[in-house]
Amino acid sequence: MSSHFGLLVAAALAVSVPGLAIGETGSAVPEKVASTQDALRDLWIGHIFWVREVVAARLADNERQANVSEQQVVDNAKAIAGAIEPYYGAAASERLFELLAGHWGAINEYLDATIEDEDAKQNAAVEQLTANADDIATFLSSANPNWPVDTLRGLLAAHGAHHVRQIDQLDARQYAEEAATWSAMKDHMYVIADALTSGIAKQFPEKFE
Repeated sequence: MSSHFGLLVAAALAVSVPGLAIGETGSAVPEKVASTQDALRDLWIGHIFWVREVVAARLADNERQANVSEQQVVDNAKAIAGAIEPYYGAAASERLFELLAGHWGAINEYLDATIEDEDAKQNAAVEQLTANADDIATFLSSANPNWPVDTLRGLLAAHGAHHVRQIDQLDARQYAEEAATWSAMKDHMYVIADALTSGIAKQFPEKFE
């Protein structure tokens, strides 16, 4: 399963991010854009941090820690969704939260299947995670023409693949390998957060003056 999904990781990470970078090389980022970028980076890093906490707790059979961490995953998803409300309204924020809940649900299904050692359920969870990435990409792209759907799909597919790889590695107690995956996940969160920030700043320049 891990090697099969690794092909998706490679393909997704190979997707370029045209027109989504913040500023040109060596150029200063406007203060309000930088502030938004930092806030979104913190939120997306929070997402992978708390998901990892759930995974580690569940694999250690620590129900109390898992429950607390899962609530943090949910609260973080609400905060990520809330970050777009000033630009796209409450309905869009609620829809994004629903989609992020689906993302977490697919990760949780994969974790369950890994603990149960059920290959068929792992495959089903991967399909669910991939479909959800497509739904999120389609939703965001429909809201902002500066977010190409294919680019977002690639970014989100790679993100899902990182979760799967991390779960596999923690389950196998491959801690050094998982540390490398965490580093890649962190850097990838910056790419996603910066892409979202860039798109918003281009669509609503008056809010960043």
